[in-house]
Formats: sequence, structure tokens, C-alpha cells
Amino acid sequence: MNAADQLIAEGEAKGEAKGEAKGLRVAIIAVLSVRALPLSEVARARLASCTNVGTLAHWLARAVTAASEEEVFANGETSGSERH
Repeated sequence: MNAADQLIAEGEAKGEAKGEAKGLRVAIIAVLSVRALPLSEVARARLASCTNVGTLAHWLARAVTAASEEEVFANGETSGSERH
């Protein structure tokens, strides 16, 4: 693979990750909405700034059963682990 092909592949991978993160954010909001759990502006901002697919997937799994917004985002998730 030459340098141009490598740059193209890296760009595609970054685009796919951005799309996956966006889809997870949309899914989290949808799940919380269907479950009638309110999402504060602070939580919306935190969600919007998170680019880490693993963190977002973790939050989505929690959103399915959480009793509150706090349960979705609780337990050691820091801004350092949210952004990559």
C-alpha cells in the first residue's frame, strides 16, 4: 500500500468512527426519550462532546435499564476516556 492509499484508508476509518459515534449518540437520546427519562443540557453537552465509541456503547447499554440520567453516565467515565 502506498502513502496515498494509506491516507485514504485512514480517512475512511476516521469517517466510519465519526458515523458510528453519531449513531450511538442518536440511539442514546432515542432510548432515553422512549423511556421518558429527561436529559439535562449538561448531559446533552457531555454526550455531544464524546467521540469514544466504546464509551458511547457503554452509555447506550446503560440507557436501556437506567432509572435516571445519572445512572447512564455514572461510575468513573471521565472526559479523558470520552474523547479519542
